[in-house]
Amino acid sequence: MSRAERLLDLLQTLRRHRLPVSGHRLASELGISLRTLYRDIATLQAQGAEIDGEPGMGYVLKPGFMLPPLMFSTEEIEALVLGTRWVAQRSDARLGLAASNALAKIGAVLPPEVRDELDAIPLLIGPSAACVVDRVDLSQIRQAIRAEQKLDITYRDDKGADSARTIWPFALGFFDSVRIVMAWCELRQDFRHFRTDRIAALSPGPRYPRRRHALLKEWRALNQTREQAKAEASRQPKTTAKN
Repeated sequence: MSRAERLLDLLQTLRRHRLPVSGHRLASELGISLRTLYRDIATLQAQGAEIDGEPGMGYVLKPGFMLPPLMFSTEEIEALVLGTRWVAQRSDARLGLAASNALAKIGAVLPPEVRDELDAIPLLIGPSAACVVDRVDLSQIRQAIRAEQKLDITYRDDKGADSARTIWPFALGFFDSVRIVMAWCELRQDFRHFRTDRIAALSPGPRYPRRRHALLKEWRALNQTREQAKAEASRQPKTTAKN
């Protein structure tokens, strides 16, 4: 096993443990000596890994650290570049800037010979067929989703009529020509989809009473049931009226 693979295995092992784990246990799981473990932990900490702990106390990896250049294949790098380029061009300005910053961070930790090829990766994003113009800041919607907050919105339908809604947003879908908020609507007492370019105004409210993950799971299950029902209906033999 190479040193790079060993460091990756150490990170993956730490990710599996939410509570501090002893050095002896880590070394045993990885099949390495305790001395090698301490040296590898020091190496990862020097590279930016937020590993808390010390010998005799146990170690825990804080969320958010990603291993830099060691295990990226060419196709993985291409996928990351293509994805960040899409977000930079097709999302709102704040998320687009975050994508550009993320790509810059990826480039900073890649080996020099790979870093030089980063900008020249021949996977490009074509122009969009439609220009999406939002009246509200999408970062507020993303924040409400993360915080599981209600949103009071003024929503304009396709006929130009406004309605006041209180929604529980749990997901945001990005399509080529439109962006959609998936939410529970208090007015309709059901799941509804809201186009962001038709949200005329919004204001955050209190935390909604359910977990976002539970809402997303229920919405997916409902959509799957509907798709199965459509598929079964399409397989039914068509009957024709007899004279």
